Amino acid sequence: MNKGELIEAVSEEVGLPKVKVNEIIDSITSNISATLASGGKVMLLNFGTFSVGKRSARIARNPKTNVKVKVKAKRVVKFKAGVLLEQQLAGKA
Repeated sequence: MNKGELIEAVSEEVGLPKVKVNEIIDSITSNISATLASGGKVMLLNFGTFSVGKRSARIARNPKTNVKVKVKAKRVVKFKAGVLLEQQLAGKA
């Protein structure tokens, strides 16, 4: 599902115009992004938790050339699925 398909589905489900749903989705994603960028955590009950993790600097290997490459440390987004989402994926809900 891409953003357009999500907007369509939400618009039909809640009965709001697509333009308004697009604004809401943009607001949600920008707020999640801003929270994560500041090092915060976003918990959506029954869905999951977005958080920021640290990936250490390391030496990697280019599989094509077998040359070793330094990879800088960086922050990455982590997602932990909530109980209800895990149950749905397992076909139990």
